[in-house]
Amino acid sequence: MVYDSIRLKYADSVLPSLTIEEAQNLQFKLVGSMSKHFTGDQFLSMGDLGVAPRYKKPEQTERVECAIADFFGAGKTALVRGAGTGAIRIIVSTLLSAGETMFIHTAPVYTTTKDTIKMLGIQTKAVDFNDLKAVEKAVVDDQVCKLFYVQHARQQPTDTYDLRALIETVKGVRPDLQVVVDDNYCAMKTHGIGIEYGADYSTFSGFKILGPEGIGVIAGKEEAINTLQERNYSGGGQVQGHEAMELLRMMTFAPVSLAIQNAQVEEVCKQLNEGAIEGIESAYMTNAQSKNVIVELKDPIAQEVIKRSNSLGAATHPVGAESKYEIVPMIYRVSGSFIEAQPRLEKYGLRINPMKSGARTVLNILEKAIKS
Repeated sequence: MVYDSIRLKYADSVLPSLTIEEAQNLQFKLVGSMSKHFTGDQFLSMGDLGVAPRYKKPEQTERVECAIADFFGAGKTALVRGAGTGAIRIIVSTLLSAGETMFIHTAPVYTTTKDTIKMLGIQTKAVDFNDLKAVEKAVVDDQVCKLFYVQHARQQPTDTYDLRALIETVKGVRPDLQVVVDDNYCAMKTHGIGIEYGADYSTFSGFKILGPEGIGVIAGKEEAINTLQERNYSGGGQVQGHEAMELLRMMTFAPVSLAIQNAQVEEVCKQLNEGAIEGIESAYMTNAQSKNVIVELKDPIAQEVIKRSNSLGAATHPVGAESKYEIVPMIYRVSGSFIEAQPRLEKYGLRINPMKSGARTVLNILEKAIKS
């Protein structure tokens, strides 16, 4: 009964995850897109380097970009340097000039996104994305903003907005307003990303879908992507063929692997709320970056629990918060934007992600850390 009441309290804030079968079908769809854009020999090649004359970038990178665009139903895709943060900065700087304004959510802004806004000299206007009537009114009344920026994953525990409904609301009254979605932590895990729901551009990090470090993905309309690729003429700025191929190969394994992980997140949360471990006030799932369990302790010992979890075999800091390196479970502090929204979580809160472990391993480590 306790678990049911907590589950219902936070149910609307949790993004629906793919089932194993849905993830398997997504894998098959991606491989189908690969076969449209590669011959067998081309796919078994590690790829070329530099600014190849035909595309002004490695030809193998072009093929990978075409396969990813086909997979998401986008006009075009660009692989860029700087991971998810770089992808956001590049598309926003392509669409806006310094001093221009974009809509953002009335919630703490993710740290690197906040730096991007400051760095680019972009002005912001906040509106509550959880209130579609307020969004519609703001978008209709204000004709100054040139971009509507949405973070797919939750910025605070109380967020409940549905991405598809939000995009449809904006486009329904201002079809000219460019919508950019930060799909980090959601690509290959949820039932769709921004551009599949009607946004103009989606961005995410290849590192968070098991790919190599530093590669960002921008998918969307051709015009802006053509512009940003023309600006990136330097050979050193290109994503090289072998890097693009590693990203595409690892994307194949991401959906099923992440679906298994999400199932263990749910199992950990369920067992904690059924009293599996003493000292837990409550536990609930959120999409605070990756889908994970937020644990609220009865005592203000979160930082000590994190330290002791390290010696028990848990990672106590992320690498990419879902990268190919993250195998053992992570017991970590709650995200900065969540702490900003609820300061109490700094001393009482834990963020738990099983990564590639099972629920039993997570609970064993957490119980020992709390008891010690």
